[in-house]
Amino acid sequence: MSQQPALQATRRVLAVTDIQRASPSSDAAAASNGVSILPVPDPIQALDLLRSGGYDAVSVTLPVPGWTAEEFLEEVQRVDRKVPVIFQGDATVHEAVRLIKLGAHHFMPAGAGPAEIEALLAPPERGLPEEPWRKILVGGSAAMRNVADTIRLVGPRRCTVLVTGETGTGKDLAARAIHAASNRAHLPLVAVNCGAIPETLLEAELFGHVKGAFTGAISNRTGRFEQAHQGTIFLDEIAEMPLDLQSKLLRVLQEREFQRLGRSDTIRVDVRVIAACNVDLSDRVRQGKFREDLFYRLNVVPLPMPPLRERPSDIPLLVEHFVEKVCTQERIPRKHIARETLDRLCRYFWPGNVRQLENAIEMAVTLSGDRDVLYPGDFPLPSRIPEKTTPSAVPSHIAVPDEGLDFERVVNTIERGILEQALRKSNGNKKAAADLLRLKRTTLAAKLKALQAAGAGV
Repeated sequence: MSQQPALQATRRVLAVTDIQRASPSSDAAAASNGVSILPVPDPIQALDLLRSGGYDAVSVTLPVPGWTAEEFLEEVQRVDRKVPVIFQGDATVHEAVRLIKLGAHHFMPAGAGPAEIEALLAPPERGLPEEPWRKILVGGSAAMRNVADTIRLVGPRRCTVLVTGETGTGKDLAARAIHAASNRAHLPLVAVNCGAIPETLLEAELFGHVKGAFTGAISNRTGRFEQAHQGTIFLDEIAEMPLDLQSKLLRVLQEREFQRLGRSDTIRVDVRVIAACNVDLSDRVRQGKFREDLFYRLNVVPLPMPPLRERPSDIPLLVEHFVEKVCTQERIPRKHIARETLDRLCRYFWPGNVRQLENAIEMAVTLSGDRDVLYPGDFPLPSRIPEKTTPSAVPSHIAVPDEGLDFERVVNTIERGILEQALRKSNGNKKAAADLLRLKRTTLAAKLKALQAAGAGV
């Protein structure tokens, strides 16, 4: 006799929405999907009901009367930080990503029914494989959860993503994860390092050429954009692209078409573009080294990769990952990390970020010979462990050069760095960030608006 499956508890969802927009059959649909939805048109009433307890999630249909989405999310978090908040409505990818970074559980188009909400709230079943793209990124810190949330949201879209961060933070891995999270995952991901290819050859590398187009073009060549048709192209070190070529790239982003060198016919492509750089592109724009219109075309969804010093809790996971990876590649028995070794690695500053850690692990595995345990001596790090300091966005001192400096810009940069740190530490909660900085919430909000107006927005 077959055993009957256990009944699943019904999840109670508070839906902040116009009653007229609620589905008339929502009760029947909810009963069949393990979700009980209570539509409430008044956001104040919804918050009062949430305070009374007993609700497993909040669904918010935008716009919220009298509130911005960010303000209402913050109030819900103030009442119950653990309750998932699902936004529905029309929004740009940038707006949706911003809400996710501030702590929203998900963002979906308006009109999602109980079945979709139930799918979002249901815990993954045991034995089901993890989404493949999640295995590319290692780390469970708040900073890496923000990265994963952004990738989950933008992966299925076609929008252009600009990945930024210091050298070695894993910008290429983020690009691979975005591609793997998209519906183009079964198609090519074509990577181009714009800083590693001579300027005279980069155009031909990107767009291709025909035989005889220039000296040395002894045969026809298909460019990287054409190779990436229906897939994804990853333009690494985009800041190094010469200005004259930037205008041609802009046309590809706008029109999705280009010409091969030596031919006048137009080639159209369907390609998703991901770019990356380790410098502030807005600074390059101000210096006249990067086109402003191209910057805005690339920066549709910014994805900053955190330096390793800002996510030290991920170091043990990364160490285990790299040890297993190196031992597998070398076909040697799995080595282990001594406790004092891991403590030392967790205290180190890692100026070269994750890439430096991986290289250190590879060297340690090699130097350890036949031993199955890695000791501190296997890692020739500086004997004096640098103290963990604030990010370079907040310099400890400012030197005024002979030619002078832009006072407002320098002050804005310092202030922006401080606000960014506070918002990261508070997971985007403005009230908590204001408390960290001994500011009133209204003062913090005013500073954020001022920086955005000055073009240095957080």
